[in-house]
Amino acid sequence: MSAQILLQGRLLGADDFLLRAPADKDNRAFEARLWWLALLGEVIPRALLAELQLPPLMLGSSGGGRFLVILPDSSKATAAADFLARASAALSGLTDGTLRVAFSSTENLGDWTVVRKRLHEGMKASLKAIPGAGFFDPFVPATPAADSTPRGLRDAAGIGFSFDFASLIAPEGGQFRWDLGRQAGLDNIALTRHAARNGEAIASVKELAKRAKGEKLWGMLRGEIDDFGNRIRRAQSVEEHVQLSMLYKQFLAGEIELLCSQGDYFQRVTVLRADTADFVVCGAWDALAGFARELQRVFALFAEENLKELPGGEAKTITMSMTLGDPNSTLARVWQESARDLETAKSSDKDCFYMLGQVLEWKQLADASELKDTVVQLNEEFRGGKHFLGQLRNLYKKAETPGGPADPERLMARAIRFQRRFARVASRKEREFQKLRSHLVKEITGRGQKGRLKLRPEGLVALEWARLAED
Repeated sequence: MSAQILLQGRLLGADDFLLRAPADKDNRAFEARLWWLALLGEVIPRALLAELQLPPLMLGSSGGGRFLVILPDSSKATAAADFLARASAALSGLTDGTLRVAFSSTENLGDWTVVRKRLHEGMKASLKAIPGAGFFDPFVPATPAADSTPRGLRDAAGIGFSFDFASLIAPEGGQFRWDLGRQAGLDNIALTRHAARNGEAIASVKELAKRAKGEKLWGMLRGEIDDFGNRIRRAQSVEEHVQLSMLYKQFLAGEIELLCSQGDYFQRVTVLRADTADFVVCGAWDALAGFARELQRVFALFAEENLKELPGGEAKTITMSMTLGDPNSTLARVWQESARDLETAKSSDKDCFYMLGQVLEWKQLADASELKDTVVQLNEEFRGGKHFLGQLRNLYKKAETPGGPADPERLMARAIRFQRRFARVASRKEREFQKLRSHLVKEITGRGQKGRLKLRPEGLVALEWARLAED
């Protein structure tokens, strides 16, 4: 009797293809490619099983451009390799060699750590590019082909697969078909597809920016579960590997969908991606910080309840970043910036949030939110407006410049005079106002070394946050 075969696959070149023309400047083309790539990662392994006449239960995991399937014997593994090679050739031809499928397989024999190592080594060999005919010929820039990525996949009721399709998948027809919905099933692909609407159409980023309170900006919130790869590598069996993958995937999909259904976010947030270990949403900038805080809160509860038996801290925390864009910013540009911002947060710490140029712990974000409310309240009493908040922010930003200001004593005196302007406010609630003012100065400022002003990170975020929130 032949041993069971494990086959893992991965879509390569997805990020490069996503940002190629015309998607680098056309938001609709960018979104179309984003959903096409997301569906490819789900459809290809299912189409593979359907082609081999194997039950859908043989799909171990899928999502994020990666998949794992279980095959009964070596003959099916050979047929699967032929299928994936054909799919890879079709994708490569469609994308001028940018996109392809890499895969590896091995017998499910021995300890899982050994099996996983064999799969990893096989994948490394598959990742190596093999120079083809004409590889060393002089480079001649090619005229970009017309974009043939199918549109309307976000709202499609189902998806079909066929090698006769130019893009392999399409909303209508196909050799094999699956329904698209929220709940996973044997004949169903679950996707988180919430989008803010403008009538029947999906709201553009310009429309999302108009729905922001205060500055008319939109933003992109990106998150990733910390050390998810290390947690998966610590799995003791293929069953545990699959179980963990599905557990995280279902959590992110379910909670993001639930959050998007709430009134604060329903018409102000659009999901761009929700994979096994990461997600990206865009929306009105002022809605994203609250969305991030709530998602982190429920993830902490989820980890405490469902992951307490797992040793170590891997994949028990989540790090996010929020990147702002003006109404004329393209999705592609902000997508790239948000990826860099998330890397900045991850390189600084784990279980943190990058916002408005600062990396904060989640508790600091809560403090910044409260401090922002205090700043807004004080500014309303003071009637300072956005100009005053901008001056205050720039003052402390200059104090925090690396190396310090050229004349720290002069800057210190200027800061003290600036703060004293708060005391000139005439108000019937003067005691309450003075209490808030004292709290604000205490929370934002202090003295560092050699008498220099020092600003808490959440203080700078609160000032900028309050400035953006002013109408």
